[in-house]
Amino acid sequence: MPDSSKSFDQTQPKPAQATPLNPRRRGIIIGASEGIGAALARKLAKEGFTLALLARRKDKLDELCAEINATANEIRAMAYVHDVAKYDEVPALLSRVVADLGGLDLVVFMAGVNFPPGLTSYNFEGDRKMIEVNLIGAMAWLIPVAEMFQSAKAGQIVGISSVAGDRGRIGNPGYNTSKAALSTYLEALRNRLARHGVNVLTVKPGFVKTEMLKAAQGATPFAITPEKAADDIYTAMRKRKQLIYTASIWRWIMLIIQHVPSVIFRRMSF
Repeated sequence: MPDSSKSFDQTQPKPAQATPLNPRRRGIIIGASEGIGAALARKLAKEGFTLALLARRKDKLDELCAEINATANEIRAMAYVHDVAKYDEVPALLSRVVADLGGLDLVVFMAGVNFPPGLTSYNFEGDRKMIEVNLIGAMAWLIPVAEMFQSAKAGQIVGISSVAGDRGRIGNPGYNTSKAALSTYLEALRNRLARHGVNVLTVKPGFVKTEMLKAAQGATPFAITPEKAADDIYTAMRKRKQLIYTASIWRWIMLIIQHVPSVIFRRMSF
């Protein structure tokens, strides 16, 4: 097995450690370099969290951490370059991050990719990559985190799924499948961990004004900013909710879509 400890910076400045007089909430955001991940990092840092931010783009991570730390006038964010499809890196990286943070209270799995094949094409390589990143990448991280939080009888997991997982549509079967599977996995973790004092929140965004929105086919109604999504997620975290849609109107839209009879739904072209 490769030495994954060499794949991230071990020399960066570390945050002040928590003490009884100065408790600190500590979190990991996986997929934090832009979009909702970056917006949530800014929000959580502002609310007092110390964060480990993980993503593939070192330049974007460094820029975000510098912004957060300058605003806070202390180390509130640390960068770790990581590709979630490199599953072998997870155990060593998780151990290192927890040591650097001085503990762990929150993990947010935000990483995701989208490779729509179009209405008349098929693309196994794109579908495979979406499953590897959106689903298996999440499992590679959330299994050891679930074990850690269950043992501690505390902690919170947030998983970013999508309204795309609520029904199988013709435009992007692989993406629909990856998000439907992730939602089911998060529900299963929730049912396992709730009895141990651990909260699991599933977030289902609709259209959000990010780079991934460019991959959407057709109209993009009710699109919101990443900052609005981050605010909704943080509010749900504080209330220890189990499931939210953002924007909230998607709860009612998807309720209708879920109940459209299959004989009608299969004729729709979205």
